[in-house]
Amino acid sequence: MDFNISEKGQDYLKRVKAFMRDEIYPIEEQYHKDLAAQENRWVVLPIIRELKEKAKAQGLWNMFFPDEKHGCGLLNSDYAVIAEETGRSFIAPEIFNCNAPDTGNMEVLIHYGSDEQKAEWLPQLMSGEARSAFFMTEPAVASSDATNMEASAVVDGDEVVLNGRKWWSTGVGHPDCKVGIFMGVTDPDAQKHRRHSMVLVPMDTPGITIERMLPVFGAYDEPYGHGQVLFENVRLPKSAIIAGPGRGFEIAQGRLGPGRVHHCMRAIGAAERTLELMVKRSMSREAFGRPLAKLGANPDVIANARMNIEQARLLTLKCAWALDTKGIMGALQEVSMIKAVVPAMLQQIVDDAIQMHGGGGVSDDDFPLTALFAYARVLRLADGPDEVHRAMVARLELRKYKS
Repeated sequence: MDFNISEKGQDYLKRVKAFMRDEIYPIEEQYHKDLAAQENRWVVLPIIRELKEKAKAQGLWNMFFPDEKHGCGLLNSDYAVIAEETGRSFIAPEIFNCNAPDTGNMEVLIHYGSDEQKAEWLPQLMSGEARSAFFMTEPAVASSDATNMEASAVVDGDEVVLNGRKWWSTGVGHPDCKVGIFMGVTDPDAQKHRRHSMVLVPMDTPGITIERMLPVFGAYDEPYGHGQVLFENVRLPKSAIIAGPGRGFEIAQGRLGPGRVHHCMRAIGAAERTLELMVKRSMSREAFGRPLAKLGANPDVIANARMNIEQARLLTLKCAWALDTKGIMGALQEVSMIKAVVPAMLQQIVDDAIQMHGGGGVSDDDFPLTALFAYARVLRLADGPDEVHRAMVARLELRKYKS
């Protein structure tokens, strides 16, 4: 196992760090203030479009995909360290066109889409002209077990008809969201992992209603957002089904491996930024005649944060290496492990940082800690709750000991 990234990866990492330093960090605080001041926050401010054009001009674009036709030709292990860097900012992933759920949706189209589907949507998504959403989770069932899905994608002659209610559909509030991927039951009598299909659905198709946007700890995450969406007799050509009926779970499995590395490395970047805030606060404030850094158990808190970040990073880099060398089927246990370990690590570090910031830690006017806490807590549910991933780790571990 080699954690050294390629020369190409080192070059991209160096350039991304410079872009973050020179272009993103200087405007980040003012951007959030300007967005908060808007009467309608579901907008893309001009500075974001300007920075996206700069990033594109520098070739810092679509770095997540490992071939040179669609991406930059970086390995998963190369992009992992770049994702960590972009995870230090809430706006950086979009500026590099490396944001979820678009990355996963683009990967689905590249790996499973028909020539017709690719021609219609890949150029728009890969250029950043359009954004996308993913419709999987449902309010009426426990979606931690994805086989519970009740929404339907029924083949009717030359058409497929979508019905059902989805929620936590990330990205659906974005003004540039033009297309989504809908997962629903096509054949309820088939083997349980062959019942579902994924369907490419343009957002202007009749029968789609965004019923409401869902707040997370009171915040709507504009302009991205998470929506509850009703599909009522949404009719599309049968050719909108991705890879054919019944292949939904197969596609989902292929979509999640690299995506979880991206999520987790961004979370590690967020943890690094949180630790930086915590250490600076602990060194600049005094209580009871001592700096916070030396007060009570705070040295242990700081030490544990550093050790937990390092452990989480090593595990995630191992997962990226396994994906590069063995593919998704050879990295299943690592993919589940990082998804359980990393968000919980981030949540603990943010919680400790809030405590060390005192009252300032719970106010998003002064520090980004409440947003970071919400981000960490949501990650412990997104793409499956912790318990599902631990169950997978246990199942794969027990399998090793079967005679």
